[in-house]
Amino acid sequence: MPRPRKQRTVAYAPAKLTYKPVGKRLPDLSQIWLSYDELEALRLADLEGLSQAEAGAQMDVSRSTFQRILSRAREKVARALVEGAALVVGESEAPVQRWTCPHCGYHWAVVHGAGEAVEPICPRCGHEVDET
Repeated sequence: MPRPRKQRTVAYAPAKLTYKPVGKRLPDLSQIWLSYDELEALRLADLEGLSQAEAGAQMDVSRSTFQRILSRAREKVARALVEGAALVVGESEAPVQRWTCPHCGYHWAVVHGAGEAVEPICPRCGHEVDET
């Protein structure tokens, strides 16, 4: 039996997004779902240029877990592009809790797993925050 899924910190968790090929109706397309933690892995590795160890630390997961998340995300994006499927970014199977720091204005989310409750502390400045 696998270990319970750990909570993952996600700085970018938009409302549901869908990317699809031009000229095709969404109901006519197969859909590939990209979870928030997979989108965050792509953002940290490919846009921010962080190493897997640095990005894993930001998401509160190990380097090897980050590598697996990133590989899954890249495979899904590539499959959507090659097969002409719709790529849907949205809620993962785990609930998402969103936070905003009143001190520095930083926004982030936590994708809940089977871990402990999240302490409302800003990962950027360390101040206590309220749920948004």
